[in-house]
Amino acid sequence: MSMTDPIADMLTRIRNGQKARKVVVSMPASNAKEAVAAVLKDEGYITGFGTSGEGATKMLDVELKYYEGTPVIENVKRISKPGLRVYRGKEELPKVLGGLGVAIVSTSAGVMSDRQAREKGIGGEVLCVVS
Repeated sequence: MSMTDPIADMLTRIRNGQKARKVVVSMPASNAKEAVAAVLKDEGYITGFGTSGEGATKMLDVELKYYEGTPVIENVKRISKPGLRVYRGKEELPKVLGGLGVAIVSTSAGVMSDRQAREKGIGGEVLCVVS
């Protein structure tokens, strides 16, 4: 079975894992997923992540984060989809919950948060928003 949107699959696995109170969720790994996981870790939404295996069997393990039994990620939503890509310039990058959340942006300088993209003065494809 071919997957048309692996980033949406990753976000869904994280959302479902938190509803089921899982500590770790696993998914097939890719460079894009690892970049999104790195931004989530840097912003404090997950505890950590790591890869295991080689080649086509490489898996990405994401350690979910909870605060007093409540998932840290309240809402995660895919913005740019394969059927409708969403690009924004540096001035038009979304501010999630007035700066309390984070938008993950794929730029020419790599995948980063909306705050980092604004600091560097570059826009890009808005992958998802997390709050």
